[in-house]
Amino acid sequence: MAEKLVVLSDMWGVKKGLWITSYFGYLQQYYDIVFYDCQQLANLNVTVSTKENIHKAFVEGGIDTAVAHLLKKETEASHFLAFSTGGTIAWKAAMQGLPMKSLTAVSATRIRMEEGRPCCDLDVIFGENDVFKPSEEWAKKVGIAMNVIPKFGHELYSDEKIISDVCMSLLNRVTRKAV
Repeated sequence: MAEKLVVLSDMWGVKKGLWITSYFGYLQQYYDIVFYDCQQLANLNVTVSTKENIHKAFVEGGIDTAVAHLLKKETEASHFLAFSTGGTIAWKAAMQGLPMKSLTAVSATRIRMEEGRPCCDLDVIFGENDVFKPSEEWAKKVGIAMNVIPKFGHELYSDEKIISDVCMSLLNRVTRKAV
């Protein structure tokens, strides 16, 4: 039986997320995948879908709404793969008791404001040039080792090389347990 992998989109959800299909191509053979569009999870209703408006809607209650919905929807320990705002939602849900085997958080925008870390295997990935990347001091304080990728910015998760690397890491996790 395949392990369950819960995937949380970035703030754009499926609207600008063609890159997400590359992850599914690598992972669907080995994982039972459940996908959440973070805008839908947060019940966002943004009239004009600009980066600023969507960000504001998440910060002004959307993240908390998405966390509450995720806590209701996911009750069994699973692996999580989350991007940008989705990483923040997964992190916060884990801190509120969401059962997690592992969390791969890529460019998780607001985890730098958190004071604790989820109690599961963590792979926290940021681009070297990501303006939302937490400081090394924060990482030490919460007890994590960040995986910082040189020469990449915030949207590194949409790059084919990064997609391949992240998926290989997840595949190694599931195939190593099967042996």
